[in-house]
Amino acid sequence: MAGGNLSPRQKMINLMYLIFIAMLALNMSKEVLSAFGLMNEKLTESNQAASMRNETFMASLGVKAEESENYKELKSKADQIHVLASEFDSYLSDLKGKMTAKIENPRDYEIMDKGDYLDTNFFKGDGLRPEGQEFVDHMVKFREGVATILAGEPGMENVIKDVKKKFSTDQEINRDGIKIDWLDYHYKGYPLVASLTKMTQLQSDIKTTESEVLSSMLGEAQGQALSMTNYTTLLETTKSAYFNGEQFDGQIVLGRKDASTKPSRVELTLDGRKLAEDQYAIEDGKVKLKINTGAVGEHKIEGKLIFSQDGEEIEVPVNQSFATVAKPNAATISADKMNVVYRGVKNPMTISFAGIADNNVNASAQGLSRVSGSKYVMDATAIKGREVTINVTGKIDGTSVGDKATFRIKDLPKPTGTVRGEDGTVKMQKNALEISTIGAKFDDFDFELPLRVTGFKFKVSGQPTINVNGNKLDSRAKQVLSKAKRGSDVQIFDIEAKANGVSVMLKKVSPVFIELTN
Repeated sequence: MAGGNLSPRQKMINLMYLIFIAMLALNMSKEVLSAFGLMNEKLTESNQAASMRNETFMASLGVKAEESENYKELKSKADQIHVLASEFDSYLSDLKGKMTAKIENPRDYEIMDKGDYLDTNFFKGDGLRPEGQEFVDHMVKFREGVATILAGEPGMENVIKDVKKKFSTDQEINRDGIKIDWLDYHYKGYPLVASLTKMTQLQSDIKTTESEVLSSMLGEAQGQALSMTNYTTLLETTKSAYFNGEQFDGQIVLGRKDASTKPSRVELTLDGRKLAEDQYAIEDGKVKLKINTGAVGEHKIEGKLIFSQDGEEIEVPVNQSFATVAKPNAATISADKMNVVYRGVKNPMTISFAGIADNNVNASAQGLSRVSGSKYVMDATAIKGREVTINVTGKIDGTSVGDKATFRIKDLPKPTGTVRGEDGTVKMQKNALEISTIGAKFDDFDFELPLRVTGFKFKVSGQPTINVNGNKLDSRAKQVLSKAKRGSDVQIFDIEAKANGVSVMLKKVSPVFIELTN
């Protein structure tokens, strides 16, 4: 076009035409590249949403598998497919990251017109490099893995067929009718942005496959759950135990309560004896029993409920039990902290009757008051004797029962004086004693009853006794202490202590003895 015997002017015009056409082609190429990039972004967003849906689906399937055996095998297969999908998706994400590693702006699609990365790393002449073969191997592993896991699973035929088609690595036929290897056909010589978009589409196919598998599995499991072969029976009772001689009002129901779900026949036994027709009634999908509770102990209800489904009889096994207990004639009365009650404190107690609700139980005694339910408090401060008797009555089915228990009343034990938390004879330095806290405590006492020291007497051998207010040495006591020599004895006695919530005078606090070590 620019050669031959043309004039220089014509050659220049022809050259300008060539430049103009090249510029048009360049502009069109940039628009196409941008279009691929935008498509890649849309697919990426869609994949993120699909990942979240699949994760939610897997979590829901996990909950169902914990609740029902019907879902456990399906959950196991779903987990295997999830592993295959995650491995392939992660591989593609890493590969895409390598392809764009040297591009400063990953959204500048107009510069992604070369296919150098894949051409260099995937292909070697007419063959494949290890990286290219790895890509194909991932395709095959996912395709064949999913097909193997789902093989023989009802309703999965279309899913298997779709997976084999979407992830096929068979040779392709080009526009010239020549067969070309799959990887050559789809990725050799293509612009970088086109290859990225194809890989994102593969990720979308992976997530779609996983979603289709999960949906199909759940549909199949729900279909099985609605079948009569998967029903079980439940025993409904108005209370957990029955007294001998009562009429048992339990009801055997199906797991899914439905008034239209009625057995065509009932074959039940009570402790091995067949139930007569007047001993049960079918109401609102329930088999309501009308039997005597019998003797004290556990009773077995066994047999089967027979349903008609699609012209066939389906049997639902029944294997339930209930317990009959004797009417209570003894109450449970216990002190939560000890087997006695103490003057001067609030003694917590639990009072109840076996088989009787707390609101039908009453307990009475001097100093006893109810907190709530079976919880009571005993204050024995005003009781002059050494014992207290608690009377308990209960009502059940209009019948009253009663019992009583006697508790010993004891005074609070003698408190023990402490210095720095130690009692008895303590060895310590003068400077440590100067800053130590004088305290008091109850030894081997079940109550958490902190004591507060308000004063004490301080005596250093050979020095006058000092009366101290509070629980630490004052200036006068410290002055006397400063005159003490190594090995001197120090006494802390007549310790005055108080306890919050105690309404009686405490016994005299035992003294503390200190041997100075400096």
